[in-house]
Amino acid sequence: MNIGIIGSGTMGAGIAQVAAQNGNQVIVIDTNLVALEKAKKGLDVTLHKLVEKQKISPDKSIEIANAIVWNNNFEVLQNCDLIIEAIVENLTIKQKLFADLEAIVSNECILATNTSSLSITSIAAICKKPERVIGIHFFNPAPVMELVEIVPALQSSAEITSKAKSIIDSWNKKTVTTKDTPGFIVNRIARPFYSEAIRIYEEGMASMETIDHAMKVVGGFKMGPFELMDLIGHDVNYMVTETVWTSFYFDPRYTPSFTQKRLVEAKWFGKKSGRGFYNYAEETVKNEPETADQVLLDNIFIRILVMLMNEAANALYLNVASKEDIDLAMTKGVNYPKGLLKWADEIGISNCMDMLDTLYDEYREDRYRCSPILRRMVNFEEVFYTNN
Repeated sequence: MNIGIIGSGTMGAGIAQVAAQNGNQVIVIDTNLVALEKAKKGLDVTLHKLVEKQKISPDKSIEIANAIVWNNNFEVLQNCDLIIEAIVENLTIKQKLFADLEAIVSNECILATNTSSLSITSIAAICKKPERVIGIHFFNPAPVMELVEIVPALQSSAEITSKAKSIIDSWNKKTVTTKDTPGFIVNRIARPFYSEAIRIYEEGMASMETIDHAMKVVGGFKMGPFELMDLIGHDVNYMVTETVWTSFYFDPRYTPSFTQKRLVEAKWFGKKSGRGFYNYAEETVKNEPETADQVLLDNIFIRILVMLMNEAANALYLNVASKEDIDLAMTKGVNYPKGLLKWADEIGISNCMDMLDTLYDEYREDRYRCSPILRRMVNFEEVFYTNN
């Protein structure tokens, strides 16, 4: 199969590697020749490391490298079966690109966007054949992360949706299908992991180090929220939060934080800039978490967890995705220790509802409102999974 990738940044180059590793002929397009050369050299380094670690053979490394063509001429995309766009998160720019692509590719070519936060429907609307436009959202780094969200636009045909899913499944990825709503599954449901942690910190309940410690040691998360935000980059993480909040008509559940906004304004983006919530200068000594107060650690963990569970439950309530896809997305997309809905069953649906109601009673803020599906399940003594 002939695959076109537009954009040679980290995501575009990563998707190109995945496609080439799985036997496809790949063309990577970027109008920036310097970026193209950098991406090509970066892939060579990556393949060399994979050979050194015996993850792939030397022959496979050569095969992958030879399967990818790096070009700045869009005309070479004319014979592609699938094109995945991975450029800047700007709706106007993406719409222009898709309109231009239709004049080049065949009528059978699938046009996909890797956007993490923009409307697939809006991108499709610019096209003469909107039914062949779809979202195929990889997670960074694309060669490592298993999850890919398949996001049909309102106009996407069932045939294209099925075909796109089959193609990505054949690339050894775990696909989930999600409604075209802001943040899709992962970036929507994950918001409280960051926002509630910041809120706890802003209230002075605990330090960043303590909150990170609680989520890792008590909760079993691989990284704490402040560590993860610093790794993602506050320019990216804050932008996603703001986009989701705006797209949901300023729903209080997704309200961004001034604390993180100030980091962005200061250009303290996290690890990549040397400073974020934490200071990454060599001489900096990181503060120790408050580990003696187990009640505090437990309270931090459960408060953030029930907020995540509530968001997952609400996504199911609004038919964003199936319960299986929601749980798979959060374990494979952001490495959560358990699926949130299955976890809610373990804790007890009534306990989740009671904890949310306690928070709402204290704060009287809509961010803590309990999803109707949880109340309904408590009333009817239901669980998400009957075989627990």
